[in-house]
Amino acid sequence: MRLYRSSRQLWALAALLLLPGAVVWAQGGGSAAAAAPAKIAVINIRQAIVATAEGKMASAQLQSQFAPGQAELDSMQKQITDLQTRLNNGARTLSTDQQTRLQRQGDLLTREFQSKQEFLQEEVTAAQGDLVDTIERKMLDVIDRYARDNAFAVVLDSSAQGSPVLSGSTQLDITDTIVRLYDQANPVKADAPAETKKPAAPSATPPGQAAAPKKPAQ
Repeated sequence: MRLYRSSRQLWALAALLLLPGAVVWAQGGGSAAAAAPAKIAVINIRQAIVATAEGKMASAQLQSQFAPGQAELDSMQKQITDLQTRLNNGARTLSTDQQTRLQRQGDLLTREFQSKQEFLQEEVTAAQGDLVDTIERKMLDVIDRYARDNAFAVVLDSSAQGSPVLSGSTQLDITDTIVRLYDQANPVKADAPAETKKPAAPSATPPGQAAAPKKPAQ
């Protein structure tokens, strides 16, 4: 019987943010800007998104929203483990027919588990993507205003893939500042829903016939 472990990392909101480049903001060219030494700031956008009040609230809402689907997967995983334990413990006592029946039950349940897990992951990924996009768009506006007001020529994202930022002075890191300015510009109430597209009611059961699942891990 093959087991497929359920992911415990569904709620890492910022892990979905993969920016194509490291330059978040760059000031347009000009003779005045070229004459003065360029001021460069650094921000960790992944960290900033999670640290905002809106990001924290959205993460909590996602976890609550998809908790029933995850609970269903956890229950199925326990059933698979119990079947495997019965097979292992009864290797010498169970008849061939009994072992075959348990093996078949385990295989069917494992395939169903994998199909439902993949469906739930797609639902979570889509919901996270909407939330990240919403916060990112507003955060870039905050960065733009801050960079212009403080005469920064370039703002680099240290969390972006391929970022040229190897090390930097903490005086140039504006992550905490941007988080503070973002929260001031986008206040949230404790009971206010996050500003995003509302996905369909969460369920670990895919509609219709699920696509053929990949082979689960041993």
